This record gives sequence, structure tokens and C-alpha cells, in this order.
Amino acid sequence: MEQVVKKTGEQEVEWCSRMGAEERTHSGFAVDNIEFAEGRSGSNLCPEGEELDWFLVTEAGDPAFTGDQLRSQSQWDGEKKVNSEENEEAEPGDGDGDGVEVDEREMQRALDVCLWPIERSGGHVRISLEEVQTYYRFSRCCHWLCDEIMQLDSAPLCAADIAPELRRQFAFLSGGRGDNGSPIIVFPEFPTFGEITDREFHNVLTYLTSVPSLSSTDVGFILVIDRRQDRWAAVKGTLLRIAGSFPGNLQLVLVLRPTTLLQRTLSDIFFKFNKDEFKMKVIMLSSITELHSYLDRTQLTQELGGTQEYCHDKWISHRTAIEGFALMVKKTAQTLQSFGTELAETELPSEVQATTVLLRTHTDNKDQMKENLLVALGQGSRLLESINEPVVRDPDHNMNQDELENLATVQRLLSQLDETERAFDEFWVRHQTKLEQCLQLRHFEHNYTEVRTLLEQVSEKLMTFSEVGISPAHADHIFSELTTYEERVNEVLDRAVSLAQEGEDLLQKSHYAQDSIQPKCTEISTISEDVRASLKARREHLLKAIELHHALERASKWVDDGIYLLASQPVDKCLSHEGAELALQELEGYLNNADQNQLSDPGTIGTEYELVLNQQFRDQVDKVFRKQLSMQDMFDKRRVSLKKLAAKQTRPVQPVAPRPEAFIKSPLSSPVHKTPQEKNTSETHSEISCDKENGQLQDGDHNRHASLSEEEENLAVLRRHVMNELLETERAYVEELLCVLQGYASEMDNPAVLHLIPAPLQNKKEVLFGNMPEIYDFHKRTFLRELEQYTDCPELVGRCFLQRMTDLQIYEKYCHNKPRSESLWRQCSDCAFFQECQKKLEHKLGLDSYLLKPVQRITKYQLLLKEMLKYSKTCEGADDLQEALTSILGILKAVNDSMHLIAITGYEGNLSELGKLLMQGSFSVWTEHKKGHAKVKDLARFKPMQRHLFLHEKALLFCKRREENGEGYEKAPSYSFKHSLSVGPPQSRMKAS
Repeated sequence: MEQVVKKTGEQEVEWCSRMGAEERTHSGFAVDNIEFAEGRSGSNLCPEGEELDWFLVTEAGDPAFTGDQLRSQSQWDGEKKVNSEENEEAEPGDGDGDGVEVDEREMQRALDVCLWPIERSGGHVRISLEEVQTYYRFSRCCHWLCDEIMQLDSAPLCAADIAPELRRQFAFLSGGRGDNGSPIIVFPEFPTFGEITDREFHNVLTYLTSVPSLSSTDVGFILVIDRRQDRWAAVKGTLLRIAGSFPGNLQLVLVLRPTTLLQRTLSDIFFKFNKDEFKMKVIMLSSITELHSYLDRTQLTQELGGTQEYCHDKWISHRTAIEGFALMVKKTAQTLQSFGTELAETELPSEVQATTVLLRTHTDNKDQMKENLLVALGQGSRLLESINEPVVRDPDHNMNQDELENLATVQRLLSQLDETERAFDEFWVRHQTKLEQCLQLRHFEHNYTEVRTLLEQVSEKLMTFSEVGISPAHADHIFSELTTYEERVNEVLDRAVSLAQEGEDLLQKSHYAQDSIQPKCTEISTISEDVRASLKARREHLLKAIELHHALERASKWVDDGIYLLASQPVDKCLSHEGAELALQELEGYLNNADQNQLSDPGTIGTEYELVLNQQFRDQVDKVFRKQLSMQDMFDKRRVSLKKLAAKQTRPVQPVAPRPEAFIKSPLSSPVHKTPQEKNTSETHSEISCDKENGQLQDGDHNRHASLSEEEENLAVLRRHVMNELLETERAYVEELLCVLQGYASEMDNPAVLHLIPAPLQNKKEVLFGNMPEIYDFHKRTFLRELEQYTDCPELVGRCFLQRMTDLQIYEKYCHNKPRSESLWRQCSDCAFFQECQKKLEHKLGLDSYLLKPVQRITKYQLLLKEMLKYSKTCEGADDLQEALTSILGILKAVNDSMHLIAITGYEGNLSELGKLLMQGSFSVWTEHKKGHAKVKDLARFKPMQRHLFLHEKALLFCKRREENGEGYEKAPSYSFKHSLSVGPPQSRMKAS
């Protein structure tokens, strides 16, 4: 175990934390289990997080207060007894009013510090040097109070305990004093003195002798016994009782003997014979005048011929009040000292909640202590006023010595109580500051843990943005997600900055845990900078990847457009000199933009985009570069051909039809499968065949292969155009769905705009939007991502549709709900809620236009698949495209059929029991009726009935179509059920055409 050695002058003390309690006491250790920290900035003595003990020690030979002494009376004066003389010399309330002053040199000499980790479990106590000083001051004040009360409380009895005996007044303290300050106890005329029990006599005398100060009682008491109206027997009995049981130091007994002649004579005679029995100095007095020769009249009551005013009931009342006040002060001092020790030894909690509760509990206890102090001070002030009442009433009134002592006692207690309160307030401020700093530290540590966790989370999340994307759209999507997440990162960074500033503020305020706060602030700042740098790097990385993606896309598009330009130049126009010149100019003009669009050499790209170039990027760069070289080669060949055609010709050039065997038949070459544009394109791919003699005839095989190569490139360009349209419209569709769900659907749950929603619309979100959230989740999370994987092979996109055909059937549910949604929209379309949402979204079109988007989208797919199939008939994925198109059309048909089915009215059965709907359509129907045994055709047979027939697996339904008035889905027809025909043997002959 590490030992800490601190030298004070020539003294060197070694500390060991395993030293026992008894050893610590005998060796000068004090205040066990309290951590000591000077709290100076930069101190390494008290690292936060370690539990430390602190001990107070003195130099060898000087006793220091132990833990028990500190809790009881803090005897910093060693073996010296704090007696009344010392209190009189150094009372806390005297002098300039500064109260108890701690000798700083004594403190510095007495305090030495040693710190090491505590091996026991639990919390720890932290106390600063300033707090030790204030605690010492406060504890010493409490000790002085207790010491003062101990002197007052040294009597075994108090006035309240023997009040009935005192009220009999067979003996009392008049407050007078002899010439040497001896207290005077008067035994007035009391005819029934002999009836007083020994216990009563002993209690009263014991109490009376305990009232004067120690300095007065040491001189001895003077007893004045008034027996002028009594007999010698009473005098003798009184003297014998006093001699046998007087509890104090007796200086002189003055007896006013009986005044009758017989009793006076007997007293003189018997006193001479019995004087030795009394064992005390007794003087027999014949009159008041003789008494005045021993005691001054001002020290005697009026009954004894003196001038002193005395009220026995008032004296008892004052004594009872003083002793009650002293008892209250004693309890208050003990409670204060116990509470102060509890505060000083409080273990600092390690949690915010526990610290908050502790601070609140200590504050409540402090308030209770302050209230007790105020009550004690108030009672003392009232007692002081009662003692001073005669002086207030008569400024010339002279208090007797007992009254002066009572007054001084109460004043001293009040002064010490007031000084104790000030010391307690000072100590409380230190303790409260410590607890508040502890609470601040716990909040800081709690926030530190949260912020550190958040920083680690965002740091890990940023690592996931290392992808560069597989396409420009994918990279843009990743960058969009990064931009969105950047807001979250900035929020966390703002919290980190705020936390670091909070820590700096604590350090500026000289927080005791600087050694703990400073590293945490530094760590948070370092991690924040790392996260900020990581975010910047990820952003730059993605921007570089996006730049390369767009450069590749731009170059690829430039190549595709170039090939398309070659394919779109009409052959017949190029045969003329002017046409060839114009075509050549088009090529030259297109090539002039090469620097802006084409890729530089792969080496330059590798150097410029080295950080983002993965294998996928390298393959894309190589692919685009090869396409670029191929296109340039095609351009060069076309330019050579056009330059030859543009040259001056000696005779007209006639077009020569290609030989039939020069072409390979394919479905695309059939006129049936060609659009006018395709036919024109196919013609442009045929090389011009000229007479060999004119120098314009080229090799037939070369022409055929060149034509096929250009045609394949052209179809690939068209497929990419269709794929781009599919992806762009898909992304736009997803964004529109999200906009509707966030801008309209979510707002219906917003309490702030609830008052704008009309009653028919409330709780109707599912009716209005149907299963749009389900459609959005499918397209956002699944379908769009899978479509993007076919960016470079659009001819295979049919597989994606086939794999997700079951999921696409969710559109049937949406279309089924559309009439209800349309009806609800028409009821509430003019409400303020929709207008407010549309205004926030800055939409030019209303919600109804966006509710139609899913219906439009499922219809759009079959159009795009048709286009893709048209350009992919010879490709690998043609069969998948055809199957996907058929499936999409099947979904549309099922949706359409189901829309008609839900419009049937009047059918009492369950349509689902009729089986699957096979087909439906409008027909003209004639009916024949049988009358008797002859067939009679209805006269209206020449007027066919228009009926809409629904053919199910088990029945054929005949319905009458009715057109509805209205807009949107209200214009959709409804069908009134008329008749049904089970599939099987006919019940009646019906002819339909």
C-alpha cells in the first residue's frame, strides 16, 4: 500500500490506513472516515472516484481531539479544563463581537493531511480545509455552550423540582453579600420550622447553596437566622440541623435570639454550654442594630432592617425560567452539535436522485435547527426583559448580586447562542456549497455518460456511410440520409459543447472535483472533434463519390446520345453533297462537347478519385471508357464515310438495295414489329451500297456486322432511357407518398390542429388514406432498392416484378377503398385542415390528386414494361418481361373486376360464394317465354335488353348498368341485380349475343 509522507518542519509522520481506531486516538489521529481535500485548483491529492480518509494530527506531545471528542466538545485546548475564569476572559460575545476566532497558526500546526484509497465499500466523505475550520469554530461554540450549561446544571436539583419546598420560604437567598462577597442565606421567622422534614430541609439548602457562582461559594456562606419571636429550643434545633446537614462552606452564622426576657436569658446560658456542639462560628445577636454591625443594611431585606427589596415568588419564577432556558439551550446546543457532526461525516452520494434527496433533507433539518435557535433566542430575550424589568421601571433601582448574576448568565447564554448560530450558518454555507457542487457533479457525470454514449453511437453510425453507392441515385440517396442524420449529429455535438462549457463553468467556480471534471471535459471535446472530423470526411467522401458517379453517368449519356445521333442520321439525306456536309457538321459539333462530357484517361481518374475507387467503380470506369473508345471509333468511321460523300462527285450516286442474303432475319426485322421510327432507324443502320467503280461500294459482310452492332447499341440506349424513367418516377412516387403521409395523415393526430378537423373527418384516417402507409413501406424499403439493382441490366428488370408480384397485390385493397376515400374527400375538401396542410406543403394540387397517385402508378408499370419489352425482344430477360407484363395486366384486370363487383346492388347472397370472377362485360340480351304448350315470342323480342354480365365459376349474374351523376368515383356506374343463372343444366333457355 502506498504511504504518503508529509513533512511539517522537522517532523515526518508516516501514515498507514490499516491503523486501528485505538492506535489512531493515541497517536493523535482524529475525525475518522472523513475525506480531507483542500479543494485547490490543480491539486492531485483527491482524485474524484477514489474514496479517501483524512485525519487531523498534531505534533508529537500535543494531544489532538479524537473523533469522539469532536462529536462531544472539540477540546482543542488539550488537557486544559475550560472553567468559568477562562470563559470570562474569552467569552465569544465579548469584545468586538467577532465571536470565536480560530487561531490560524494553531490550525496550521494542528492539521496535517494524508490521503489514500479506502478499502471498505460504500460512499466517501469529502471535506475541505475551509469546512474543517468552520466546523471547528461551530463545534467549539457548541462546546462553550455545553460547558456553560454544565456549570449551571451542576446542581443536583432545579427550582422546578422543589418548587413547593421553596415556596414555604423557611430559607431563601436574599441576594445580599457580606463584606468579602459571601452569599447571605436568610432563615426568617418560621414557627413550624420543626415540622420541616429532613428531606425538605436538605433539598432547599442544597439548591440554595448551588445558585451563587463558584467564586462566591468558595468564600463561604453567611446565615442570618431570625428567631426573635421564638424560643431557645427552636434556636438550638435550627443550629443543630444546620450544623448537621449544611451542604456548603459555612463562614458565619448570625442568630437574632429571642427577645423575651426569659428566652433571651435562657439563650445566653444554654448557648455558652452548647456552643461546642454546633461546630461552626455562631454569633448571638440581641437586636437588628447589632446585625447591622456585621452586615450592611443595603445587603439586608426590609424585615431585617435593611433596604433591599425582595420578592420570593419573583425569585422562584426567575430561577425556574433561567433553568428552563438553560435546559433549552443545552438541548439546542447538543442537537446542533450532533447535526453538525452528521453533516461533516456525510458520505457524498453517487447518484443525482440520492444527492437531491440528501440536499433537501439536510436543508429541511437545517431549517428546523434554525427554528429551534430562534425559539431559544426568543425565550432568552423575554427572560432578559423580565430580569431587567425593575431597572426599566425605575432607572435608580439597584439590583442585588443574585439578580446581577442571573442577568449576566442569561446575557452570556444569549451571546454564546448567537455566536453559535453565526458559526452554524457559516458551516452550513460551506456544507451546502459542497452538496450543491456534488449535485452539479452528479448531473455533469450523468450528462457526460449520456453524451459519451450518444457520441459513440453517432460515430458508429457514421462508419456505416462508408459506401459509395452503386449508382448516382443510390449515392444521392446515401448522401441525403447522411444530410438528414447530420442534423442528429449536430444535436449531439451541441450537447457535447454545452456539457464541456458546463464543466468549464464548474472549474471556474473552483469545484472540489476539478481533477475529475477536467479530464471528462477534455475527453468530450476530443471525441466531439473526432466525430466532427469523421462527419466532414464522410461528407467529402460521398461528395467525391457522387461527383464520380455523375461524371460516369454524364459520360455514359454522352456516349449513348452519340450513338443515338449516329443512328438517327437519315441515309437518303446523306447521299447528297449538302446532306453529307450537314451530317458531318452535326458530328463535329457533337464532338466539340467531348471535353465537358467524356472521361479523361483512367490514370487521371485513379489519381483524382483514389479514396473512393473500389472495384465496382473501377469496373464502371473501364466499361464507360471502353464504350467511349468504341463510340469514338464509330464516329471516326462515320466521319470518313461522310467526308467521302461530301467530296465532289463526277456523277450522281444511286442507292443500291442490299442483297437479301446479307441480313440475318430476326423478329425485329419484320415490318410487323416495327414502328415508323424503328423502320427509319433500321434503314439508317444499313450502309450505303454503291457501285465499285465509283469507289463507294464497301464489303457486304463489314456492312452487315456494323449495322447489327449499331442496332444493338441503339436498343441498349433505349432500354436505359426506359429504366431511367422507371427509377426516376419510382423515386418521385415514393417522395410523394411520404409527403402525403407526413403532411396530411400524421397531422390528423396532431393536437395543435385538431380543432381544424371537421367532425365527419375525425377518426377517419384509414378511410381517407386506405393502406397507403403499407404501399409506402413496400416501395421505400423493398421495391425501389431492388429496382436500382437493375440499373446496368434493365432488360432483366422483369424478374424484379415477378419476385414482388404478390406484394403488388396490395394495390387491390387500396383501389377497393378508393370510392369511400373519394366520398369522404368530397364531404370535407373545403375544410380548413386540408387548406392549412396544403399551404404548409406548398402544393399546387389538392390532396385528391395525390390520393390518385397509387392508382396511376400501378397503371404506369404496365406501360413501362411494354416499352422495355419492345426494346428487349432478343435479350435474355424478354420472357420475364412478358410474364411480368401479363401479371401486371392480371392485377389491373382483377382490380377492375373487383371495382365492378363492389358496385353490384340488390344481390341478397354472398358474391364470394359464387367463386372466382372469370370475366365481365356488357351484352344485349333477348328473353323467350313459354305460354301453355306453345312458344310465343315476346313482342318486344326485337328490342334487346342491355345487361352487364358477371361470369363466376358457379353462376352467371345479369345486372342492369346505371350511370351515376357526380365527379370522380361518383361517376362510376352501379349495377342493379336482375337475375342469376347457375352454371350447369339450364332452367330456362336464354339467348345472348
